[in-house]
Amino acid sequence: MRPPLAVVRLGRQPYGRVHRLQHALVEARQRDEICDVALLLEHEPVITLGRRADASHILVEEPVLRRAGIAVVEIERGGDVTYHGPGQVVGYPIVDLSRLGLGPSDYMHALEDAIIAAMGDYGIAAGRRHGQVGVWVGDNKICALGVRVSKRVTYHGFALNVDPNMDHWRMIVPCGIRDGFVTSMAAEMGRVPAMDAVVDTVVARLGERLGLIPSEHRLSDMLPGVAQEAPLAEMESPEN
Repeated sequence: MRPPLAVVRLGRQPYGRVHRLQHALVEARQRDEICDVALLLEHEPVITLGRRADASHILVEEPVLRRAGIAVVEIERGGDVTYHGPGQVVGYPIVDLSRLGLGPSDYMHALEDAIIAAMGDYGIAAGRRHGQVGVWVGDNKICALGVRVSKRVTYHGFALNVDPNMDHWRMIVPCGIRDGFVTSMAAEMGRVPAMDAVVDTVVARLGERLGLIPSEHRLSDMLPGVAQEAPLAEMESPEN
């Protein structure tokens, strides 16, 4: 029997709240209080800078970002500068690599494989690009990946472009890319796929690649009281 993967859909959330939630869930997973978890959500507009980020890759001044409603956050994941916003499927798997028998590099490849397979389900010919992390369609990135591992447990994850505001990427050098840009499922397909259906497809493919069985859970079932700053109802999608 494959182990479970608790899937929690959070709807649209500000970055800081979910960042704190990830830390709480990581600590619970390290103590074996919960099973492996995958948070699925959309973020309010935010530019994040990983540990190796080059701040010069933000190409506009702070007032321009403020007028656009885009926050800027420095975080502990790997990678450079990237953008999150509405129209992306953001996934934060919080899984114990030792129980899955995976090293960090194997895990990153599993995430890439899951997204590549999900894109294939939509008729998008996505793949890897030599020397670059992420999932690509030609020279354009469709999914960014950035992960941190703490005491064998992963956090952060992937951001898949479904139909976000592509103009926001022109404010940065996304992931340090100089010889390509970013793309989206909508741009590649010529139509906008349903977000819920994309999430379903990504979750199924993620479960396959990690050897886990996904099942829907409420956040309150996983870690009661974790969202101290707001009612749990505000942290979850209405359909959950």
